[in-house]
Amino acid sequence: MNIRPKRVVVVASGETERAAIPFLVDHLLGEGIVVVEILIPSRTRALTVEVAEGILKDAWYTTQDNLKPDKFVILVDVDGKRPREVLLPFQRNLTRRLGPQITASIQFAYAKWHLEAWFFGDSDGLRGYFGGRSLGSVDSSQPDTIENPKQHLRNLLGGNYTRFTAADIASQLNPLTIASRSFSFRGFIEAVRNGDG
Repeated sequence: MNIRPKRVVVVASGETERAAIPFLVDHLLGEGIVVVEILIPSRTRALTVEVAEGILKDAWYTTQDNLKPDKFVILVDVDGKRPREVLLPFQRNLTRRLGPQITASIQFAYAKWHLEAWFFGDSDGLRGYFGGRSLGSVDSSQPDTIENPKQHLRNLLGGNYTRFTAADIASQLNPLTIASRSFSFRGFIEAVRNGDG
């Protein structure tokens, strides 16, 4: 018997998330879960409840019935704020605003600062990307505490950090190692896998 994989669409805030997430979730394919798409707002918009609503409706109503997602996961950067404060408006309002026509499950997850902090959770993989160099003064055992992780990466790179760099870095990392050190990444994986993280 051939069971169709669970189809998940992630809604995130930007291009680096769209580039990196496929590498951070590809291990879930072995569990019958496939992230089929990472959707982001247009360049000029932040990920708000209203923007997420538009993205979800567009994804749902423009997809053929046999290819519709089983689940949407909304991934929000909380920028060091209390996750509950940032997620609560999404959790309270999004399902209600979408109505009963969208039958996919909707789950919510967060990155404590930005997704790039997760990269530091696999310090060996990240050091390997940088040719064995030191990662500086960050505590990679607690990646969720790293403020401004994009700037740390820029410093290590000695210049620009782009979506292409994010994909290259993510492709070198072990998601299981990251999950063992990052509560927010573990919550994201659980939202993709089973339910709310």
